[in-house]
Amino acid sequence: MATLSDTHFTGVNATPGIPGWVPTEARHYLSHVELGRPIRALARSADCHASTILRQIRKIETRRDDPLIDDALETLGRVSRTRMTADKDTAAMTHANDAIMPDDETLSSEARRILRRLCETGAVLAIAAEMEKAVVVRDGAGGSSTRTAVVDRPIAQAMALKGWIATNTSGRITRYFITAAGRTALEQMLCQDTQRGQAGIAGQSEGFDAECDDEDAPRKSRRMRYNLAESPLAALARRRDKDGSPFLSDRLVQAGERLREDFELAQMGAKVTQNWDRFLTPGGDSGAGMFTGSAPSAARARVGSALGDLGPGLSDVVLRCCCYLEGLETTEKRLGWSARSGKIVLRIALMRLRKHYDETLGPGSAMIG
Repeated sequence: MATLSDTHFTGVNATPGIPGWVPTEARHYLSHVELGRPIRALARSADCHASTILRQIRKIETRRDDPLIDDALETLGRVSRTRMTADKDTAAMTHANDAIMPDDETLSSEARRILRRLCETGAVLAIAAEMEKAVVVRDGAGGSSTRTAVVDRPIAQAMALKGWIATNTSGRITRYFITAAGRTALEQMLCQDTQRGQAGIAGQSEGFDAECDDEDAPRKSRRMRYNLAESPLAALARRRDKDGSPFLSDRLVQAGERLREDFELAQMGAKVTQNWDRFLTPGGDSGAGMFTGSAPSAARARVGSALGDLGPGLSDVVLRCCCYLEGLETTEKRLGWSARSGKIVLRIALMRLRKHYDETLGPGSAMIG
């Protein structure tokens, strides 16, 4: 299958084997540094002045101090050189090169999941040189941290190269935060999902459109507002009881975040129209054991098993608050509960959810990754 780079960049500055998501300035850098193409030739192909290409190349060179960007450019450069020298009829070489960096569809789906996590208060993406995967960690009260997502290193490299995440520190562990460009890109991706009417992350907001104060506001703006909002679980985790102790322990927060991570992973497979609303109906079939095989299917099975074990009422509150990101006040109104009772029921549900994970997956299973 041809990549966007194959179909949209066919001039002198085309770089073989490079995915379509790679920014134009990075393509020019790779063409000049890795493939030795003259700056003037790149300028003629891009229909711009040679000084523009030179500034782009210098800009990318200065960004190589970022370890993720440096690794991404090294990998993309290796792909470019290999594809230029490889036999065009060698299909195995082509497939091997294409698999090194994520394609456009994979990056888009993973970026939705990770960038939403990085929008939360105190969230950063952490990665070390020897780590194959990066983790998203959210700082909590009292110096505690909760792991909320795991992402493959090539995905993190791609997001850094596109400027969606950035770092201002250095050391053995590098921490990245979401940039303004990352927030804009996330809004655009969610808007596109809404316009196409697809299930997935944007479709999850169907259940909480009513929380918007202005019922006549455009549907897109209502979805956008709550897709980028902090999760009710994260806000509740900062609260404290009368004695000063956290309202939710770290173990309970981890259980809720584990359910949300599985819920979001479950939307990434072929069966993205999974109807979770059946768990909001008393006596609904949990569907546990229905899905086997791929990672999204396994995630669907874990979510189905957990919600089925919680049963009516408890499954309602965790599905709405942890997965649909519906506010506690809205959940209370929808379920006909008294005011300020939702947080108590949610804590009970998280206790039962933690017990479910301990019994089915073993101690510590609520930790993501």
